[in-house]
Amino acid sequence: MENPKLFTVKITKQIIMKNYFLGLFLLMCFISTAQNNYIVKTDDGRRVLLKADYTWEYIDLEKTPNDSLIANTAITKPLKKETCATADFTEPKLNAKIQSQLKRGRATIKHVKAKVAKDYNCNTDEVILLSFKEQKAKATYNFCVKGNNITYKRIGNSILKKGELF
Repeated sequence: MENPKLFTVKITKQIIMKNYFLGLFLLMCFISTAQNNYIVKTDDGRRVLLKADYTWEYIDLEKTPNDSLIANTAITKPLKKETCATADFTEPKLNAKIQSQLKRGRATIKHVKAKVAKDYNCNTDEVILLSFKEQKAKATYNFCVKGNNITYKRIGNSILKKGELF
């Protein structure tokens, strides 16, 4: 038969080792998550990189005047006039149930039109919805803006021009 003191010493060593490994595991988990950088969106739609050293920077920098001139000339160049909407064109109706679900994430058609109008320096009245393919999780919208056919996509609540990654 074993000595009871020796038995308790073995059990306490096992408990100490288990606690040691548990503490080491938790410390490693904490350190690994504490060192991450995060990308967040502000209320006005700009993306910000939050760094682990408590600094931050904008990912989407403001355009310089030269960039905006180049962008404006590219926008005003018409692609195909005959494919845009005519004067008697009426916009297609969207699914009201999906639109009401998208209100919370600010991704309704009004928000999409506002983003398109902001990108192309025009009023939301000048943005005409030609066609769409919409689900709750994703959508594709075709617009006519200043005589140009433009396609935007929505993934979740993110709205971006088709073909752009960020």
